Order: sequence, then structure tokens, then C-alpha cells
Amino acid sequence: MAHLRSRRRLALAVPVVLSLTASLGFLPAAASAAPRTAAAEQAADAPALAYVVNTKADHRTIASVKRAIAAADGKVVATYDGIGVIVVHSANPDFGKEIRAVRGVQSAGATRTSPLTPAGTTDAGAADFVTADEAARTRAASALTPGSEPLEADQWDLRAIGADKAAKINPGSSKVTVAVIDTGVDDTHPDLAPNFSASQSANCVGGKADTSEGAWRPYTADDYHGTHVAGEIAAARNGVGVAGVAPGVKVAGIKVSDPDSGLFYPENVVCAFVFAADHGVEITNNSYYVDPWLYNCMDDPDQKAIVDAVNRAQLYAQKKGTLHLASAGNSNHDLASDAIDDASSPNDSTPVERTIDPSECYDIPTQLPGVVTVSATGVQNLKSYYSTYGKGVVDVAAPGGDRRYQLPDTPSKDGRILSTMPNGQYAWLQGTSMASPHAAGVAALLKSKHPRATPAQLQALLKAQANNPGCPESYDQDGDGVQDATCEGGSRVNGFYGFGVVDALRAVK
Repeated sequence: MAHLRSRRRLALAVPVVLSLTASLGFLPAAASAAPRTAAAEQAADAPALAYVVNTKADHRTIASVKRAIAAADGKVVATYDGIGVIVVHSANPDFGKEIRAVRGVQSAGATRTSPLTPAGTTDAGAADFVTADEAARTRAASALTPGSEPLEADQWDLRAIGADKAAKINPGSSKVTVAVIDTGVDDTHPDLAPNFSASQSANCVGGKADTSEGAWRPYTADDYHGTHVAGEIAAARNGVGVAGVAPGVKVAGIKVSDPDSGLFYPENVVCAFVFAADHGVEITNNSYYVDPWLYNCMDDPDQKAIVDAVNRAQLYAQKKGTLHLASAGNSNHDLASDAIDDASSPNDSTPVERTIDPSECYDIPTQLPGVVTVSATGVQNLKSYYSTYGKGVVDVAAPGGDRRYQLPDTPSKDGRILSTMPNGQYAWLQGTSMASPHAAGVAALLKSKHPRATPAQLQALLKAQANNPGCPESYDQDGDGVQDATCEGGSRVNGFYGFGVVDALRAVK
């Protein structure tokens, strides 16, 4: 499955090329970034590699570069005029080198290193499905609380952030949509069907949007990640199953996972951000990192091109009013450190051990400017044992689950997050993949209450309503006398929680 949140966030010392103001400079004020995908521009056969070619965002330059692409044995798959990003397929092994020398090309690079191979996601561990006996026990417990959904007694996460009480005040507006950029969303699930927005959903695999009926759905039941995330955000309060943090808002699905490997390649994510922006999506949830590099280093031409292309797309969306939230990752890394060992990249071929500087090598989209980075907590409001952290990197925290050290007093006594799965089922998962959608749900409640808030204002509101527990006196989770992570900062802002754990009840009040 896709690289769904084993990621971290590094917002440290973002270089000038990534600064929000500077990056917006190349986006024409009224430009549309919709791709032009004429049949003549599309690759007829599956090529050896895919590339992103980044140029000045003017038609003359783009036209000139496209002629050079053809001359270098490249085939254009999609052109995003408004942000100057061209998705190309080429079997020419020297394509990247040749096209980087072309006038008007600002960066260009391969988005993969080899043929596709299976990979993992950013949830921590496999899903455990709810059995009939477990469901019956939980329904009986839920029935003791009037107005609860049948499985809500096991949803400790909703109560942890006051989402159960918030729903009685303001469940969120149907005019607000959260797009789940992920493995697809099963909109036929009875908890998701009432709030699903098909008109804002698509399949972006390959770098161009397919909006045909059902294109946004998961390939198989094993591609469950996006459906689980969608339920956490907006599962309806309809007397069926579970409830979402914002059960009154709309949820859309933008599928970006490769059908063979599950990887989230850059061209797919570029398409997703632009599609979301051009279809009026207010919030996106990103519980993944862009493959194949866990960290993209700016001194590598391929990785630099990936950062450039995805950043242009997400900034385009921000400018059109879309707030992005992303999971911090499940490596228990300190993103504010001087060095991090990365032995997992590239994940589509043979990984090479390397030590990276997180201020120069970026987790995408998590570390991009304006993106809200979310760490994970358990039922005791402590950082989850797996969650990546970092002072100045993490913006807020939210329930992501912790079945190892933080167990709730619920019918199932499971410290993970219960949510929707394909084919009308329900299951437990944990990870920063689960934390980010909780924060996205709270952001959707804030947007419902403050419909004119810009992405920057919405992020400020999200931080302002959060509750910060402060750094714990000790974080020796396994009791071996060694600190498992070090929290830096104070009670206002720190590396474990950023500005604090999100609070749905405060958001609606």
C-alpha cells in the first residue's frame, strides 16, 4: 500500500526557494492550473520513467520547453500551465540531464528510480477488523449514552478532543469539503455516502485527473487507508457505525496511489493539489509522503525537482483558499535535530543508507510552507510512542492512537482509532495517518464557523484553540530508564505537541 504516514515534518529553515512569498511569485494572479491533456501529448506505452519538468509559467516558455521535451524523446502526459509543471514520460536514460540544459527549464527530474515494487503505508501496523461479537458489545455500551452512534463507545478519540459535544453545537457545514488525498475512498460505505462529494473527487494517478464515476474508489479492499481516514473526518451521525470529528461537512476522495505498488508519486500529488484547488476544496488531508524519497535533498537534481513541482502545486491551492494538513510520520524522529539516518530511500528500488540534514532535505508535503504538520497522541494525551516530533516543525497534535502504552477504558479497550473500511466494514488503525484527519476535521469545523478565513487565518485559529499539555517530566515509555524521546519547548509551544492538541469543542464555541 501507499506510503501513508511513516513520515515526518521539517519546517526548519525553509530556503528562499520554498518561502511562501517567493514561491507565490511565479503563479499568475488569474491563471488556471488545469492540465491540458490532448491525445497527442499522452504517452502511448508505459515508459521507463516519469519526470516532472518545471518552467516559467508563461505560454511561450512552456511551448518552447515542450518542443525540447519531444526532441529529447519525451512524451508529455499533462501540462499544468498555471504553475509551470509538465509531467513527462521518457525511456531516454539521459532525458533529465538533457532537459535541465534547456533554456526556460528551472528544474527537472525523475519521479522514480526503477520499475514499481510494493511498499508500506504510514499507519503503524495492520488493521484489525471489528468482529460481530465486538460490535454487539460496543453497541450495548453505546446505547447507554443517548444520541451516540452504535460503535461510538469505542471512539475514545472523539471524547478526547470534545468532538462528541461539539457535534451537538455545530457538526460542521455541508458547504465545507475536506479532500482525502490518499488510496481512494469507498463512497458506498453507509457512514460516508451521506457526506460524500463526487463532484470534488477524482483519480489523479499518472498526473492527470480522471473524474469518471467511481474513479476515486480504492482498487481493492486492501487499499483501505483513504476510507479509514475519510471516516475519521466526516462519518455521518446517522445511526450507523461510527461518527467523524465533523459529521456535517463534505468529504471527497482524490486517489493518488499507484495501482501496482501503492506508492504516491510526485506527478499524482501535483495533480491532486491542483484538482482540489480548482474544484473549491477548502481543506486537504495528506497522510503520506511523496515517494520514492523519504527526504528530498536540494543538492540532488531529481529530488530538487520533486520538491519544486509539489510545492508549486500546494502553493497554488493555498492561494485559491485551500488549507493542507499532513501527518508528521511514524519514525519517532526528531525533525528539529541536526541529522537523521534514512535507510529507506529510494523505496521503489534498492534503498541506500544515508544521513540527511532535515533543514536541507525535506519530507514532502509535510515540510512545505503553509502545510499544517500533525503529531499523534494516545488516550492519556501523551505523544504516541511512534510519532515523529520536533520543535518548530510540529504545528498541532491530535489522537492517532497508541495500543502499546495508552489503553482506554472502553468496551474493546483498544488504544487505536476505530473508523470506516471498504465494503461497509470497520477496523482499528493507529499512526500519524490517523492524527492528521482528526486535525483536518477540527479545521473543517473552524472553516464552518469562519467561512471567510484564509488558509493562514485558519491555521492560526487551529493553533489558538489547541490545548498544550506541555512537555512531560519523563518520556520513558518502556521503563528501561532511558528517555524514548526528548521534548523541547514550553507550555505554549513544544516539539511533542506544537501549539497543542486540537479541541473540537473550543473550535465550535
